[in-house]
Amino acid sequence: MAIECYDFPMPIPRRARIVVLLFAIFSGIFVFVAWSNAQSFSDIEPSPQQVEWQDLEMGAIIHFGPNTFLDREWGDGTADPKVFNPSQFDPEQWMQALQSAGVRYVVFVAKHHDGFCLWPTAQTDYSVKSSPWENGSGDVVRRVEQAARKYGLKFGVYLSPWDRHEPRYSNSAEYDKYYSAELDELAQGYGDLQEFWLDGAGSAGHVYNFPHMVEELRMFQPNTLVFADVALFDYGDIRWVGNEDWVIPYENWNVIDRHGYLRWRPVEADTPLRKGHWFWHPGDESSLKSLPDLLSIYEQTVGRGGQLMLGIAPDRRGLLPEVDVQRLKEFGTAIRQRYHNNLVAHHMKTTPEQELALDGNPDTFWSAPSGSHHAVLEVNFSTPITFDRALTMEWLNAGQHVQKYAVEIYRGGQWIRVFQGNAIGHKRIDHFSPVTASRVRLNILSSSSEAHIREFQLFDSREDSR
Repeated sequence: MAIECYDFPMPIPRRARIVVLLFAIFSGIFVFVAWSNAQSFSDIEPSPQQVEWQDLEMGAIIHFGPNTFLDREWGDGTADPKVFNPSQFDPEQWMQALQSAGVRYVVFVAKHHDGFCLWPTAQTDYSVKSSPWENGSGDVVRRVEQAARKYGLKFGVYLSPWDRHEPRYSNSAEYDKYYSAELDELAQGYGDLQEFWLDGAGSAGHVYNFPHMVEELRMFQPNTLVFADVALFDYGDIRWVGNEDWVIPYENWNVIDRHGYLRWRPVEADTPLRKGHWFWHPGDESSLKSLPDLLSIYEQTVGRGGQLMLGIAPDRRGLLPEVDVQRLKEFGTAIRQRYHNNLVAHHMKTTPEQELALDGNPDTFWSAPSGSHHAVLEVNFSTPITFDRALTMEWLNAGQHVQKYAVEIYRGGQWIRVFQGNAIGHKRIDHFSPVTASRVRLNILSSSSEAHIREFQLFDSREDSR
């Protein structure tokens, strides 16, 4: 490494020259070390909380409030609290329906943009305590949280920063105090929160103090994952997919780059059960997504390494409509039917190491040789099998390593490629025309370091109609 010589314009004492020279040397060493230790995408690892969250795979976000009673999607903050009066409020019915669909966590909209609070907050009277429901003594958030935990679902909240009712919203400093106080109530009063939605909708010139919001949350909920738009890069643990069309339209890498900084930010794809509607609306039965729609949603979100956040909306009774309940049940049944018969379960035994990716247990994983950038995981069967789907899961605790892979079958004395892809990530479901073979392999064509595979499974979706 060359050391630059400095031409000093005037005599400098010998001791000062030595100090300058040492500064130049150590500055150069520091730059070299910083450059040599610069992170790449494959160096970034998830937190234990992110690993656990990604294993949940399916969540639900629940919209319920004055908009439900006024046939609105966007409230303006002028609704009379007296309109909120569900007659048969039963969040346990919601949770039973979600559980039947395979949902594992819920995020409840505690306050939407209209500013109406669904818990008896001490910060404003614009809440359930001013409604006739349960004579103003009810707490919707509490009831939903209790129902979720009863049915084994993890619980989180959505607290809209945008507030179209609160007068203090026009004063950024005063409103931030108000919002933080609301956040404190939710963070301290409803148990461990799995996820906190930091929605960036609306602003009307308001400048949010996002660092303070997240610091306030972390004080009481250090393990809660924050959902935020990629633009709020510094504050989120989870990133929005970028659309509400239920699809991850790109190669799904968990690490993203913002202005040269790399972070692990897994993606969550949100979509309502009813097309274009987050809140319930009367006479709207035709908007309910079909079962084929939902299966496609699943395979283009969970099947592309992301998280599916399905929006549900109770009606004015405080119940999910019966048709919604039935559709959720059908959805869960269809997923289980399509992915219950893992053909790899009938494979011929291989090495103990490779068995870890073929044992149907995602808590175990096979590792390719240390430092390798290419590897093969082969599965053999005593008789040929026919399949049209491959499900692969990558162990991500040490980072996302697989950059290119292929599913191949052995036929006529040669390996034939039936599918090729890039990122695997948490879970990848690939589908193709049915093929028949007794030898199948997952060919890791390129990986930044040794590949770690939790599961390699094969399915025949034609069984759905049998």
